[in-house]
Amino acid sequence: MAKKSFSSGSGPSQRQLRVGELIRRALSELLQRGEVHDPDLNRLSVTVGEVRVTPDLRVATVYALPLGGSDKGDVVALLAKNKGELRHLINKKLALKHSPDLRFRLDETFDRMDETRRLLSQEDVRRDIEAVADEDGEGAE
Repeated sequence: MAKKSFSSGSGPSQRQLRVGELIRRALSELLQRGEVHDPDLNRLSVTVGEVRVTPDLRVATVYALPLGGSDKGDVVALLAKNKGELRHLINKKLALKHSPDLRFRLDETFDRMDETRRLLSQEDVRRDIEAVADEDGEGAE
């Protein structure tokens, strides 16, 4: 009997997550060791926060950020400029069946977290949150 695959559309599969994490680790090591033949990229300390892989594993979107947050625009451009070499080095290191096309995006996770903290610390937002918590507490009794 053929194995059926059901996708609820609720998120990435275990395979996507595993391959994404393997690529993230490999890319982080390559950048940390300065294995790319680009002195401009090697002078930056780059943090690779996440790699999201498409269901067919053909495209990997890399979310990266320069350490310290400076040169944000440069890091994405430099990674994209060296995409071919990075792709080759990752495939050599991981021996994947298909070497995914790499796409680079700025990792804005920390900026979003800071903005969320800022919003939650506003007096009117805290008051609203407390009001909702009080309403939920009364209904539970």
